[in-house]
Amino acid sequence: MSNVRQALQSAWLRRGPLAWALAPLSVLYGFALRLREGLFRAGVLGIERAPVPVVVVGNVVAGGAGKTPVVMAIAERLTAQGVAVGVVSRGHGRRGGECRPVTPGSDPAEVGDEPLLVATRCHVPVFVAARRPRAVQALLQAHPGTELILSDDGLQHRAMARDVEICVFDRRGAGNGWLLPAGPLREPWPRAVDLVLRDADAAGIDGFVVRRRLAGYAWRPGGERIGLGELAAAGECAALAGIAQPQAFFGQLRAAGIRLRNAWPLPDHHDFAAGGPWSAAKLPLLCTEKDAVKLWRHQPAAWAVPLELEIDAAFWPALQSLLQPKLSSPHGPQTA
Repeated sequence: MSNVRQALQSAWLRRGPLAWALAPLSVLYGFALRLREGLFRAGVLGIERAPVPVVVVGNVVAGGAGKTPVVMAIAERLTAQGVAVGVVSRGHGRRGGECRPVTPGSDPAEVGDEPLLVATRCHVPVFVAARRPRAVQALLQAHPGTELILSDDGLQHRAMARDVEICVFDRRGAGNGWLLPAGPLREPWPRAVDLVLRDADAAGIDGFVVRRRLAGYAWRPGGERIGLGELAAAGECAALAGIAQPQAFFGQLRAAGIRLRNAWPLPDHHDFAAGGPWSAAKLPLLCTEKDAVKLWRHQPAAWAVPLELEIDAAFWPALQSLLQPKLSSPHGPQTA
């Protein structure tokens, strides 16, 4: 399966033989998208509105594009400004689809690794459900003082009305520009959104630049910290990453001076319950925070290296200008 995934991801970067072979399926996929959109516009499929503003942080490209770190950055920024924020998610990769609250002590198999990371880092209410409107409803019932909902992913979840759409692109940009499966696009691009965040290397995409870099430290449960420079000076390390682009994490570690004897790339949302070669590693073991919320249950000595975002300063007043009238009049006009 991993070989098939790698072949597709490679094909999605250009319009080569494999992409052309899959193009007829993309035509069918595009027809299904237009039919679904028409059903929403005609009212055949319902759209549920929340009594508070909803901000969707999503993407149009299949695979991780760095949405969750953006959600956390926005949640932390708004919380610091005194806005009561809640976060909803589908909880990709979790067991089951029922509606659940997420706390730092939740089982990642039941709530998903990314929602658990948000709850652990941001200390805001988080709910997961297969249908995001159900998660919104449950969150507001449990936390009636919530003033704004952030949805981690859900740009294509049309059943949930939203007030602001933020589309995130990593360095792949829009790839070869074709719809699935001949290309990486979940829906045609460009399309109207309120704000775009893009990697500096995302060719052909306009928007506010977001730069991702590792923090200068790693940490363990309980708050113990160690500088990356100290780890580099101590000798070789091992690392693992169960994210969309694990090699990017390993490259950032090496750029920080970390010498990796072992580097284990794993599928996105990897479950660590079964263990692996890293379980017997004698070297300091480094991982992403997304991996750590699952790995720490089995290897609490692992070091999590946080990811820091630097978002164009102009993004924040642009977001504020969109949110302010909705926060001051939450029952005012909303868009679907």
